[in-house]
Amino acid sequence: MTDTRFDPFDQLLDQDRAVGILRSALQGGDDGELFIERSRAERLVFDDGRLKNAGYSAEQGFGLRAVRGEVTGYAHSNDISDRALREAAQTVRLAVGGGGGAMAPAPTGATPPLYAPIDPAATVPFGQRVEVLREIDAYARGLDPRVVQVGASIGSSVQEVAILRPEGGLATDIRPMAQVNVSVTVESNARRESGNAGGGGRIALDGLVSPDHWQPLVREALRIALVNLRSVPAPAGVMDVVLGPGWPGILLHEAVGHGLEGDFNRKGHSAFAGLMGSRIAAPGVTVVDDGTIPDRRGSITVDDEGTPPARNVLIEDGILTGYMQDRQNARLMGVAATGNGRRQSYAHAPMPRMTNTFMLAGDAEPGAILADLKDGIYAVGFGGGQVDITNGKFVFSCTEAYRVKNGTVGDPIRGATLIGDGATALQRIRAIGNDMALDPGMGNCGKQGQWVPVGVGMPTLLIGGLTVGGAAA
Repeated sequence: MTDTRFDPFDQLLDQDRAVGILRSALQGGDDGELFIERSRAERLVFDDGRLKNAGYSAEQGFGLRAVRGEVTGYAHSNDISDRALREAAQTVRLAVGGGGGAMAPAPTGATPPLYAPIDPAATVPFGQRVEVLREIDAYARGLDPRVVQVGASIGSSVQEVAILRPEGGLATDIRPMAQVNVSVTVESNARRESGNAGGGGRIALDGLVSPDHWQPLVREALRIALVNLRSVPAPAGVMDVVLGPGWPGILLHEAVGHGLEGDFNRKGHSAFAGLMGSRIAAPGVTVVDDGTIPDRRGSITVDDEGTPPARNVLIEDGILTGYMQDRQNARLMGVAATGNGRRQSYAHAPMPRMTNTFMLAGDAEPGAILADLKDGIYAVGFGGGQVDITNGKFVFSCTEAYRVKNGTVGDPIRGATLIGDGATALQRIRAIGNDMALDPGMGNCGKQGQWVPVGVGMPTLLIGGLTVGGAAA
């Protein structure tokens, strides 16, 4: 793969003509842009002792958007040419109707590059990546005779984007992504359990395929599998729950984060709609969405509308202080865009999306939080979950959790689910640890059929009175 920079206005389009077509398409509208993208992705999957899949994809195209009030016209094509652009302009013009709308002010400000403009796959040859996967498999099997299956994957991608505004402004970004994942399955006494570990970010692959990185991942996946191998059925009932730091922030992301996106609040669909300035969480709870953290999976040097990202405080000391906004919803709500306009690709219109969403640390010692748990569970790993955005009700499955009685961490449990609603859970936070951590870089967020990479994080938390679904009486 080549690392040649993508400049659509040098290679495929004349920039002045493109601006003219864009302005014509947006006549009578409030806003809009031309989004051009080239992306490449590779993924190698090693399973059951062999290379099972080697995938490569490459695509490019543009998306042309015209906005007027709540109406959006959107057209896209994988043919980046004057002809295709003019045809798209005819389509989106129908949405704005050629009236006398006033164009919204252009995005302002800039963010220094948050990651290197590289193609991660170019940093490690294909053959070396395959050999690393073989080494992961052999290393895992050599750690414990109970290992019966090993899976590993190495993925990388680069997305190059150019965002052209009708006033002639141009924003560009080169977004790398790399990730290594490992799964280990163990068997004993006819019982099988699995563990997973992995992560990455907007970084090169060479550091991720180093033994110093992947060997700890293998050991962690094996540790989780062995913990689950001795797990007992989870209890059921209403009880206090301590959440571990880092990846358990996915519960915060789903149960709270989506409810703080601008579109859901403008339309009144969120459980937090109309509560700006109100107390929605326990004192001490501060939640931030920050797209400016270098090399993180959810970070963006510029969002997909051309707005620089920001560190946006959503909840401060329990008080709702902000929503995440794209340009359209911000304008309709009379507030500023926050740099959260994101899209999956050129074939999708932008909408308000999270970047890296996390709760800030408190002052409690994690050990003291656990010691205060009289009867409950300690959840440190999560799998899938479901959330109803209208009321914040969530159901999450635990991949690693423990029974706790009188402050003592006991047996690991299996089959535990956490059930509650985000608004109530925020109010029932009773202790906030001083150990805030971000996840290792493995989050993806789905919304209205679009997927984007995100980051999550949190400190150790004690939440009172969550419903735990389990198998034991």
